[in-house]
Amino acid sequence: MFVSCRNWVPDPTDFTLLMPALSIGNVGQLTIDLITSTLNMHNIVYFYTDCLVPMVGNNPYATTEENSTELSTNAEIYLLPSRKLLVLQLRSIFNKYISKSFCEKLLSWVQSSGCAKVIILSSSQSYQHNDLQLRSTLLWYLLTPSVHKRTQNKIESLNWQEMEKSSCIPHMDNSEFCVPVPGGGITNTLYNEICSKEIQMAILLKFLFEADNMPDTLGLVEYLNE
Repeated sequence: MFVSCRNWVPDPTDFTLLMPALSIGNVGQLTIDLITSTLNMHNIVYFYTDCLVPMVGNNPYATTEENSTELSTNAEIYLLPSRKLLVLQLRSIFNKYISKSFCEKLLSWVQSSGCAKVIILSSSQSYQHNDLQLRSTLLWYLLTPSVHKRTQNKIESLNWQEMEKSSCIPHMDNSEFCVPVPGGGITNTLYNEICSKEIQMAILLKFLFEADNMPDTLGLVEYLNE
């Protein structure tokens, strides 16, 4: 599943994995691009999977004529050892019906590799706002139970808004509760998979309309920095 490059021996113990959810406006992917290029991170692993539509292209972060000829694929991991940060960039869409398989394989690797936590960068359709969300910020978060206890005091000090659960089937009294993220790509799948495992994960998302989403990208980066 992982093809190492640059003679890197994988050892992501205690690292944070940052990745996009392939959601509306491609804001998660744009945020990853901004972080990767700004921090001058280097790709260390090609993430080989048949779950994503095949893709190959030139190095999107080229800074010289020499490295402009390097190839990039549909899924790559970049490294910043000084901050114990791994970044997974996804550049193509999922093949139909197998995004869940991708999430399962990825989380299995996260568990076996010893990554400390996972942060998902996502977005959701603005026209799906409920009354509470309309009166509040456009930036929201969601935490898995294993990380909620450790960060509760910090989150409260930031005055962030947590995504609330609602009935999976509206207007049905005995319906199970879930966290709807319309337009959120694999956000829900990852959240549901991780809640059943001992993995620390935070989801940071922004409500938006699909247009020129660079301002939304900058907003999500600032949110992540907080």
